[in-house]
Amino acid sequence: MADDETRVDAAEEKPAAPSDSDLFRQSEIAADYVEGLLDILDYDGDIDELVSAGRPVVEVVGGRLQALVGQRGATLEALQELTRLAVFRQTGTPSRLLLDVGGYRANRRKELAAVAKNAVEKVKEHGEAVRLEPMSAFERKCVHDVVNAISGVESESEGVEPSRRIVVRPAD
Repeated sequence: MADDETRVDAAEEKPAAPSDSDLFRQSEIAADYVEGLLDILDYDGDIDELVSAGRPVVEVVGGRLQALVGQRGATLEALQELTRLAVFRQTGTPSRLLLDVGGYRANRRKELAAVAKNAVEKVKEHGEAVRLEPMSAFERKCVHDVVNAISGVESESEGVEPSRRIVVRPAD
């Protein structure tokens, strides 16, 4: 019986978080995949792979890359998912890889911080919840991070993709 209990306990344990070297390896695999895509598309870009905030990151910089971002980052989101699949195929482990092209995510993060602060101001001024436009998971995380850093307000996501949005309201 003790052997069965040991097996159950071991099965319930969460897998260890990937090490920085594992995460960097994921970013290298992703960079190779993205480089192959750029070659196929005949696009020029410099690729940096790194680990930031416990996530593998690949950044592509250069001119003429807007087509890889697409309208409101839709193409970038799709490329990120394809790149995550390429990493999974080689490692057998799901990846939280973040792909950025032409600084789009950094710029969008700044825009979303302004949107979040504006929503917080409205909530504090009127005392009523504010519903934001539908956003991608990346965009929602950016807004949640800003709202959660401000006292007196809270945020939550509601709805179903692709119409999932954030609601900012007074804290209870």
